[in-house]
Amino acid sequence: MSRESEADFPGDVLPGVLSAPLHAELVAFRRDLHMHPELGNQEFRTTAAIKERLERAGLRPRVLATGTGLVCDIGVAEGERPDIPLMALRADIDALPIPDTKADCPYRSTVPDRAHACGHDMHTAVVLGAGLVLADLHDKGVLSRPVRLLFQPAEEVMPGGALGAIKDGVLDGVGRILAVHCDPKVDAGRIGLRHGPITSACDRLEVALNGPGGHTARPHLTTDLVTAVARVAIDVPALVARRVDTRSGLALTWGRIESGHAPNVIPQHAELAGTIRCLDLEAWREAPDIVHAAIDEVATLHRAKSEINYVRGVPPVVNDRESTDLLRRAMVARRGMHSVESTQQSLGGEDFSWYLEQVPGALARLGVRAPGDRTSRDLHQGNFDADESAITVGVELFTAAVLLEGL
Repeated sequence: MSRESEADFPGDVLPGVLSAPLHAELVAFRRDLHMHPELGNQEFRTTAAIKERLERAGLRPRVLATGTGLVCDIGVAEGERPDIPLMALRADIDALPIPDTKADCPYRSTVPDRAHACGHDMHTAVVLGAGLVLADLHDKGVLSRPVRLLFQPAEEVMPGGALGAIKDGVLDGVGRILAVHCDPKVDAGRIGLRHGPITSACDRLEVALNGPGGHTARPHLTTDLVTAVARVAIDVPALVARRVDTRSGLALTWGRIESGHAPNVIPQHAELAGTIRCLDLEAWREAPDIVHAAIDEVATLHRAKSEINYVRGVPPVVNDRESTDLLRRAMVARRGMHSVESTQQSLGGEDFSWYLEQVPGALARLGVRAPGDRTSRDLHQGNFDADESAITVGVELFTAAVLLEGL
């Protein structure tokens, strides 16, 4: 099938279109998850809900060894090893530890300080819906290749639940893996694609500074720890940025600084915590040594002792060219040439990258902004929400990708 012919492909020529009743069910499913968000490795209710719906469709999901998350194959008989590599479709299922601030929303979170503010409930509904549609196509003898559904826990927990899932064998027999991530800056009905790196590496940094402390009237007789922590906060990011190629996008940003309890007492202890993000894989590999050296230099200059906890997070998601082209062809086949737009590499981290270290695949940005809506609803904000028509888009994108891969 040529790309030119696919550009004019009517959406109803390929099977796998989402029916209105199933769309309504998936919206209700998504809203139920949105009302009952669960943090990473605690997604027991979410896992049970997905498992029950897949079993009701006659499928045999398996809960992962960690106790949350699950994997489910379509088109593979029990105990059989398929001759054709599986196409895997991945969704992350965990929520964030932030309050849901949406007012007058009937499906806002019912759990204090917990919210699906990154769209994982949308991702889950999309992969669930794609699985149900593909299972129906398999029953009708239309599905030409086996498919694996992967509902992964703990994406928001560094270094990501993907590592545990891989250890549990979710990539065994998989030849390609696809995923989507909500993008509130792209209109529903469209996707954003990019070949190569589409996210950044992301690590976590925790720093403790210690000194003898003393009276604020005599800072010259002790370690002025508040000044020391202030200089680390300001100078270290600047030093780090100057010690790598600026094109690598290596950036250290602090999210927490704590020190002291009284205005006239120089404290003995201070803490900083933040993230290191990087667009380039080689610079990411060098980052721990560079960051350690910069912190030690600044702390020593101010006579503070430093303790550094550098937590490796995730490498960049690097989209395989063939997989990216498959997603493009699938979207064009469903909705035409103008439904696909180019997207930029972001500084957000995504543990989908760990799968792409093992097998080829790609992540697409799924537009979830209601067309014409310019309300700011960024990811990881308490007012985040999504245009639920994007569920249909995601389902039909995945089903088309599976069908086109088999041609």
